[in-house]
Amino acid sequence: MNKGLGMDALNALKRKTGLIIRRLRLAYPDARIGLRFAAPFELMVAVILSAQCTDKRVNIVTEGLFKKYRDIADYAAADVRTFEQDIRSTGFFRNKSRNIIAAARMLLSEYGGRIPDTMAELIRLPGVARKTGNIILHTLFGKPEGIAVDTHVRRISRRLGLSGNDNPASIERDLMRIVPKRYWGTIGHLLIEHGRAVCAARKPRCNECVVSARCDYYAASQRR
Repeated sequence: MNKGLGMDALNALKRKTGLIIRRLRLAYPDARIGLRFAAPFELMVAVILSAQCTDKRVNIVTEGLFKKYRDIADYAAADVRTFEQDIRSTGFFRNKSRNIIAAARMLLSEYGGRIPDTMAELIRLPGVARKTGNIILHTLFGKPEGIAVDTHVRRISRRLGLSGNDNPASIERDLMRIVPKRYWGTIGHLLIEHGRAVCAARKPRCNECVVSARCDYYAASQRR
């Protein structure tokens, strides 16, 4: 959306984005990743499981999973059918099982059991795409190489008018042009918190929204 904007319009959108971020940070000062983990590989497992699944459900599943599988070697040696049942309630359990086990084996064989710290290496791992890579890089290594776009980020970015695209990769590019780099790792957490608390998919509570004055969706609803 914002790729073709003139400089004045782009700068205006950057100012709007900055104001939105400031207000969301005040509203959600404790916004952070909602997945629970105690080791780097556990984060990777949790993020893979979170695809098309809520963090709440993932945390319920991983509470037992992380006790059963203690390290990368345990995952690499896991029986895929048994593992499928261990994570069944997260959905898409067959693909997730294959990917997690294959990723564990690849980490052991090619990286000495270490989680790599570059996007190029991370996206080689089964089950890891840019969204997962962005979360891992920021959470584990403090590297803001991009912006993780999940369903909340996609929906709210479009409602606020920060992106007119529907594809997560295009939305990420739009956001990276207007969000200061120091907030690339946190903007997702802020939008997720806002999506859960106020800007719901079906019935957003615009009267409670701290950024409604800057929201295209709200402005359009007032004209109807």
